[in-house]
Amino acid sequence: MKRLMDLAIATGLLIITAPLIAVIAIIIKVSMGSPVLFKQQRPGLNGRPFFLYKFRTMTMAAKDGEMLSDAQRLTAVGKVLRKYSLDELPQLFNVIRNDMSLVGPRPLLMEYLPLYTKRQSARHAVKPGITGWAQVNGRNAITWEEKFDLDLWYVHHRNVLLDCKILYLTIAKVLKKEGIHQDNQATMLKFSGTKEVR
Repeated sequence: MKRLMDLAIATGLLIITAPLIAVIAIIIKVSMGSPVLFKQQRPGLNGRPFFLYKFRTMTMAAKDGEMLSDAQRLTAVGKVLRKYSLDELPQLFNVIRNDMSLVGPRPLLMEYLPLYTKRQSARHAVKPGITGWAQVNGRNAITWEEKFDLDLWYVHHRNVLLDCKILYLTIAKVLKKEGIHQDNQATMLKFSGTKEVR
């Protein structure tokens, strides 16, 4: 039932938002050039890698051969896209391809895999999602450990009704523009491992 719901909603949203997706692609092309999409390998179900797609929100600006910080490279257009989570729209294709679900723990960086505790690694027991329990309970404004605890709670309590609740709460969070980033960060600081045993 979850897969059927993913397909139905993702396909419907793609049809509805197709004009918006086209406009965003044109704006990015004009303001930042190519590529329009940001493509990066992320861990999916059981940690298997897949390519995640988002609208590009940052430039490739560098100084002395080193890439500038995310906050420095984030463009005005990128800020608006992130503010309303419009940069996530291309992930609807990931859902249709069965790389992701609409709801699940967010797919993080491949480099984090060896940093997880055994308990935290269980977040990969389900497909990653565009939104999730952590996203509607703090998003990027909470600590990594709090985020992982929320992800694991979802893994152990997931059901279709909970997914529907999370989708509803996600719309409210996006409209309120809550938890987009940590203080003084474009999103949040990189995960460097949990120091205490959890």
